[in-house]
Amino acid sequence: MGAQIQSSVEKAALKNRWFVARSSQKMLSEIAAWLQKDELESWLDQYELADSSTKTVAVIGAGNIPMVAFHDVLCVLASGANLAFKASSEDEVLMKMLIDLLIEIEPKFADKIAMVENLRNLKFDAIIATGSNNSSRYFEHYFSKYPHIIRKNRNGIAVLNGEETKEEIELLGEDIFSYYGLGCRSISKLHVPKGYDFDKFYKHLFDFKWVMDNKAYYDNYEYNKTVYLLNNEKLLDNGFLLLKEDGGISSPVGVMFWEPYDSADDLKQKIKKYEADTQCVIGSDYASFGSGQEPSVNDYADNVDAMTFLSNLLTAEGL
Repeated sequence: MGAQIQSSVEKAALKNRWFVARSSQKMLSEIAAWLQKDELESWLDQYELADSSTKTVAVIGAGNIPMVAFHDVLCVLASGANLAFKASSEDEVLMKMLIDLLIEIEPKFADKIAMVENLRNLKFDAIIATGSNNSSRYFEHYFSKYPHIIRKNRNGIAVLNGEETKEEIELLGEDIFSYYGLGCRSISKLHVPKGYDFDKFYKHLFDFKWVMDNKAYYDNYEYNKTVYLLNNEKLLDNGFLLLKEDGGISSPVGVMFWEPYDSADDLKQKIKKYEADTQCVIGSDYASFGSGQEPSVNDYADNVDAMTFLSNLLTAEGL
């Protein structure tokens, strides 16, 4: 890792206790894969793009996991538009580092990118904003007059059939524990057949006990465990992941909701119930185990194709 990147990773970890080096390095590896020449060409060949545009697209970045806003930054720059980027206060260090590197690689970006503290009095033509369900209402109120993509909370689901191998459960562990479960693609809900044996599930997750080394995760796990026990909730516990039967989809840190199904139709209805809140579904008949936290460059948050949005704005329709 280059000295500039290493220094930023260390500073980010000091500022945000969720942004440990393991998480930042994982995201950097994902970004490096997106930026391979063949990957970029294959992705962008799908779209009609302007060589350059005088239009400005504002991006309000999320800060739930390291550098999660980079994909939106990449989309805007690839579209040819100018970028006005407001980083999350949780992720300023790493995003500034990435933008500085982009400008170092391609000096022309210096005239295309502006990092801003806020969007007041800033002229822009469209906006992409990502936040919580609460902040999305704020975004809708203030930015509805602009062409926009406004994202809310999403979660990942895993479907088990009871026949999973040790290797598949270990891969699922990556989907669950990477970024401490804070990403929109993180698995927060399990659908299992009635009578499922959780002992095997827990057994194959033992190597992920490292999450407890992070005090932020440890504190959340202990807090949620205490609250559930005080409320006499039924729990399964392996010492670092609580399993709670629950019909919801968005589980707290350190907790995995689970729900049984008794037929294929029952499962289909349960998944459809919170389709609008689901980013990905992992399982033998769905996306492969271990793929949840490894999106390709043409996987879009909320399943909204940001490049089509930008292409339509800047070429076919104009602004």
